[in-house]
Amino acid sequence: MPTVMFLVGPAGSGKSTASKLVAQRLGAAYIDKDTVATGFTEALLTLAGTDPHGRDDNAYYQDHVMDLEYDTIIKVATDNLALGMSVVLDAPFGRYLGRDSFVTETAARLGWGPDVRAVVVHIEVDGETIRRRLIERGVDRDAWKLDHWDEFWAKAGNVRCEWTDAHHVRLDNTGARPDVEGLIQLMDAS
Repeated sequence: MPTVMFLVGPAGSGKSTASKLVAQRLGAAYIDKDTVATGFTEALLTLAGTDPHGRDDNAYYQDHVMDLEYDTIIKVATDNLALGMSVVLDAPFGRYLGRDSFVTETAARLGWGPDVRAVVVHIEVDGETIRRRLIERGVDRDAWKLDHWDEFWAKAGNVRCEWTDAHHVRLDNTGARPDVEGLIQLMDAS
């Protein structure tokens, strides 16, 4: 049964590290929103006359580009699922986390059959660890988050995701390396 895994958590929570390890361990396709979309996103933002690195504070990005990014990675995932390949999606999905029917709607819109299993992996990390990781990675798109830390963390640190038609598991990623084997066991049990 092909599985689509959504590893969700705020920027700096370790989604990329955990996603790569899970994909490698399971032999699944790994789809990173940043890898897939950053080039065209920065080009679109530049053409629109906005900051190519702005996301959280960029109305043009929020209104016109972000949904395109997510639709693109979901369609790439769908192609892999149709081939019987499991997929690990590496993206925050922030805008969509509060929409409980997101998986149900996506499956219906893209024709995922009953043989596709959706698993949401909630990456859990405390705020200070995330702040430190954002500073250490030094990426331009994190500048607003760090400059407006209290505002960012008030929102990002209190996100809930209760997507229906998906299995939910949690991964504590405060340490140096996520417990991928423990995560796989939790996924198998759910």
